[in-house]
Amino acid sequence: MKVIFLKDVKGKGNKGEVKNVSDGYARNYLLKNNIAQEATAGNLKALETQKKKAEQQEQEEKEEAMDLRDTLADLTVELKAKSGDSGRLFGSITSKHIADALKKEYGYNIDKRKIELDEPIRALGYTTVPVKLHPEVSGSVKVHVSEQ
Repeated sequence: MKVIFLKDVKGKGNKGEVKNVSDGYARNYLLKNNIAQEATAGNLKALETQKKKAEQQEQEEKEEAMDLRDTLADLTVELKAKSGDSGRLFGSITSKHIADALKKEYGYNIDKRKIELDEPIRALGYTTVPVKLHPEVSGSVKVHVSEQ
């Protein structure tokens, strides 16, 4: 019996896959527990429509990320911190500080985990920080740390 998996089943199939399984397994387990549905013409057409819609949404998200990347490249985030004589900060600037400043100054809500700061900024001056906006789109933002 051909079925369309609605959930991932270890060793059998992933969500959205169409596979041939034994009749008893399909009737007694997969269909009964709403893990899969029978692969009829209507259900296959609905699955195809769902996949196209998801693909279109993914493309839109990627385009939005590209627009945001271009916008972020022109921005400079201004942060103030206390520092010693040699320009070394007391404390450090983390990705959370950068994310908060982006939201407060420019209104861009970027998750702090998407800001790829290898180690916190500990000196005054300009730093270019990479930002992962989408699995396929990365950008960068300039951060200027000045004396408080």
